Amino acid sequence: MTSHSDPITSTIRTRLRRKPDRGRFDRASVERILDEGFVCHVGTVDSGGPRVIPTCYGRVADVLYLHGSTGSTLLRALAAGTPLCVTVTLVDGLVLGRTQRTHSVNYRSAVIYGQARLVNEPGEKARGLAAIVERVVPGRTADVRPPNRRELAETHVVAIGIEEASAKVRSGPPLDGPDDLEIPVWAGEVPLRTVAGEPVPDPATPAAHRVRPPDPPGYVRDYRRPGE
Repeated sequence: MTSHSDPITSTIRTRLRRKPDRGRFDRASVERILDEGFVCHVGTVDSGGPRVIPTCYGRVADVLYLHGSTGSTLLRALAAGTPLCVTVTLVDGLVLGRTQRTHSVNYRSAVIYGQARLVNEPGEKARGLAAIVERVVPGRTADVRPPNRRELAETHVVAIGIEEASAKVRSGPPLDGPDDLEIPVWAGEVPLRTVAGEPVPDPATPAAHRVRPPDPPGYVRDYRRPGE
């Protein structure tokens, strides 16, 4: 099993040419970003040109899991070993400078390059699917029905090793030049964060359950994202 101290492969693709001081190349930095997010964008190139698809993901140690229908063009391409790029971005705030040029966004992002392998072993396939659910709502898999044989047969699960990757972080106030500090306009940061709203029961709940509906479990009632 890979540890936080194990290095991540540095390549020409992960090297940062612009703002290299914002780069993070240790495994712990990449994994912290992955563990706070749950939506990634998967980029590939096929015969029709570039394709970028948003999807949920799960992480188990140094492996990222994605899933989709066996009929999905993206999942079929990933299962066949097409090169890919997975990106996760967390937006932490708006940066308002005194000039248009110095407006920015505070963010943390992780980029992973590689090739996926199709997961066929039933145990790993089940763990990968559970990891995706747990990434979105920790604790949920203990309460719900796991996929049955038909559902597993209709679903592709692919695994991507977190080996060739990097992270990039922007934080702090605007970077206005000395001559622009005298411009009489407000400048600073507007923090942003993901906040869960009040849980809304499924309207398809059977009538017999509406009389005394189950209470939302704690992981729903008190839902928080890591780092909130």
